[in-house]
Amino acid sequence: MVGLVLTAHARPNVVVGAGIVGLAVAKALQELDPDRPTLVLEKESRVAAHQTGHNSGVIHSGLYYAPGSLKARLAVRGAQQLQEYCIEWGIRFDVPGKLVVATREEELPKLEQLVERGHQNGVPVRHAQLGEVAEREPALRVKGAIVVDSTGRVDYRDVAAVLAKQIVTRGGAIRSTEAVTSVEPRNGEVRVHTDREVVVAHRVAVCAGLQSDRLARASGVDPGVRILPFRGEYSELVPARADLVRGLVYPVPDPDLPFLGVHLTRGIDGVVHVGPNAVPALAREGYRWSRVSVRDLAEAVTYPGSWRLARRYGKVGAQEIGRSLTGRSLAKAAREMLPDLRASDLRRAGAGVRAQAVARDGRLVDDFLFQRAGSVLHVLNAPSPAATACLPIGEYIAKELLAP
Repeated sequence: MVGLVLTAHARPNVVVGAGIVGLAVAKALQELDPDRPTLVLEKESRVAAHQTGHNSGVIHSGLYYAPGSLKARLAVRGAQQLQEYCIEWGIRFDVPGKLVVATREEELPKLEQLVERGHQNGVPVRHAQLGEVAEREPALRVKGAIVVDSTGRVDYRDVAAVLAKQIVTRGGAIRSTEAVTSVEPRNGEVRVHTDREVVVAHRVAVCAGLQSDRLARASGVDPGVRILPFRGEYSELVPARADLVRGLVYPVPDPDLPFLGVHLTRGIDGVVHVGPNAVPALAREGYRWSRVSVRDLAEAVTYPGSWRLARRYGKVGAQEIGRSLTGRSLAKAAREMLPDLRASDLRRAGAGVRAQAVARDGRLVDDFLFQRAGSVLHVLNAPSPAATACLPIGEYIAKELLAP
């Protein structure tokens, strides 16, 4: 994409990364600092090439997140803003709501806890009688369920494409296939080093996703965390069996690992995905087992937090790897909710890679994490629900960046 022509006297606000968060930041910078040019630098040939273009397409409600956390606050606000944005710009979406289901008696108290958390977060959540569950999802067999009416569906690549077009229409620029190697504040300006040139900028937001910690270190900033990539692999129902699932069905989550668990997700395109698992990826952008990066592996295995994480969640990790290696294991897990499901009903689908920030003590960073260094702000952890919350995240980052 092309846009503004920069002059020596017009130092732009620069955003590194054209995922949905980076694009939302650029949009907010244009609105908050309209007299200054905005430039987005993206190493890939297109926007939304990584996490944005490889997710479930769910507009999350904010149900699971710790009350008072940035995730909780921004997800609830972001879901509403995103729907309004889709209406304004003609982006296809819908809001069918979702079921969160318990398949065992011992899980029923966890549903009660989720209802309470939902109320604390301002999420419309209610109990569902088994008759309503049967009406919504006839093939399900569960012990109890709650309904989250605000959960929706969208293709985030469509949202990113509209954001990108809007940025350029407003006079901004998006430069693709231009990788940023470091960001250097100096004498009241910021030098953004790319594989082509040096861009002299006013303020810089680094929204580099899977490369965020690496770019922070290259810029002289200690991020305090390491990005460990986890691949989430999906299967999908074959078309002849897609009527087994009508909407969105989630299991009761593990409070420590809420992104795990086999979900049943009918997308906006009508395809029903089953999954994901979560396995260590062999490359930061490793969407397949065959994609291996020696550098990425070396950084992961030499990081103390990796081993501490493995000791803490070794059993869960082994189960997830097992699901990856055999479709039957995934089918077995899904069959707890969907007893009529057969292994032959599933076929392999795509995968995404979650950029998960991990502290040196092995702790998974649960909330969004930002670090400002003068005229530069690094986004160090922005996993799900970052796509849902992209618009308020963009505004939050832009305000922080432009503050004195």
